[in-house]
Amino acid sequence: MSASGSRHILILGAGHAGGVAAASLRQSGFAGRITLLGSESHPPYERPPLSKEVLAGVALPEKTYLRPLAFYAESQIELRLGETAIAIDRKAQRVTLASGETVPYDALLLTLGARARRLPITGGDHARVFYLRDIADSLALRAQLNEGKRIAIIGAGFIGLEAAAVARKRGLAVTILEVQSEPVQRVAAPEIGRFLAELHRGQGANLLTNTGAKAIEEVGNELRIALTTGGTLAADFALIGIGAQPNTELAADAGLAVEDGVVVDEFGRSSDPNIYAAGDLTKHWNPLLKRRIRLEAWQNAQNQAIAVAKAMAGGNAPFAEIPWFWTDQYDVNLQLAGAPESWDSLVWRGSPPEKAFTLFYLDGGVPVACNTVNNGRDMRFAREIIAKGKPVDRARLADKNVKLQDLVRES
Repeated sequence: MSASGSRHILILGAGHAGGVAAASLRQSGFAGRITLLGSESHPPYERPPLSKEVLAGVALPEKTYLRPLAFYAESQIELRLGETAIAIDRKAQRVTLASGETVPYDALLLTLGARARRLPITGGDHARVFYLRDIADSLALRAQLNEGKRIAIIGAGFIGLEAAAVARKRGLAVTILEVQSEPVQRVAAPEIGRFLAELHRGQGANLLTNTGAKAIEEVGNELRIALTTGGTLAADFALIGIGAQPNTELAADAGLAVEDGVVVDEFGRSSDPNIYAAGDLTKHWNPLLKRRIRLEAWQNAQNQAIAVAKAMAGGNAPFAEIPWFWTDQYDVNLQLAGAPESWDSLVWRGSPPEKAFTLFYLDGGVPVACNTVNNGRDMRFAREIIAKGKPVDRARLADKNVKLQDLVRES
């Protein structure tokens, strides 16, 4: 048996990244043993539909599965669901499970993902307060989306806004609370936040900015939410969407370098040469951006997992991509490329009233990020322009008659 054939790769976390990595190891020629271990009862699945099609009731949870269950046995991937790891012994190269069993490994891949960030206020864990991170969350929330009910959504990030769009379409009264002055300020320009605010208000949602929740209590047959601005909001139930927290505890307890995520290089290698990580829980080096970033996006879970699996199978190609994300709300598809720390100007191709436009973020004349709204055909070339990291002609960038692919060639 070859050296590869005698090795055991243990993958902790059977979500999107874990499932993709296991399949990619086989596709990359790894002939050894693969164990894919996860806490949930579902096989690896994609998460974006949970706040869209699954929540709306137009897709079954099974439609989110990456592959049929039979694939794992056919590929000689040992899939162990409903199993939770509680400790990593790096010296002995063994993982202890909640059951007390220990599992040895030659190489370990952490794809433990992230969990919904909890709202640390009185009533934040009330039975009528929901979070949205996994299939069970989506189904539990969907059961509440009955016409005429009132939902309070705390947090105007993408999860909150997508859920708000679904709720409005199902005939619910929707109130959204956002502590910032505009939605999605953490990842997009205020102009995009204002566009989304107008979109939701135009669909009948009540969006309150510069407003948070201080406490939640049940009064009679409804929830009362005490607002930071004074007064209360009445609702039948609430959804909290204030971001995600990487599941780094296992890595930190094992002594791995952790900094808002498991610190890894462009190949997914952690501070332990026998332990790799991929997906939402990584703070990874991006050679194009020349800094470490942590991403919570489909693209990162998918493509970083592929790149890290190839590296574990003996490859030497780094994971180097411009971050990309999308969201669907009502009749709007918004895409984002880049992860800018700052920018000094914006260049528009089109404008918000048109409901179809492209917006570039520039820093010193260099495009560092881009948003497209109902204009997805621009995104491929926008990402190429950003990846080049070179100044562009602002007038030509703003001119819709100038093709972006021409600017790619010119930069």
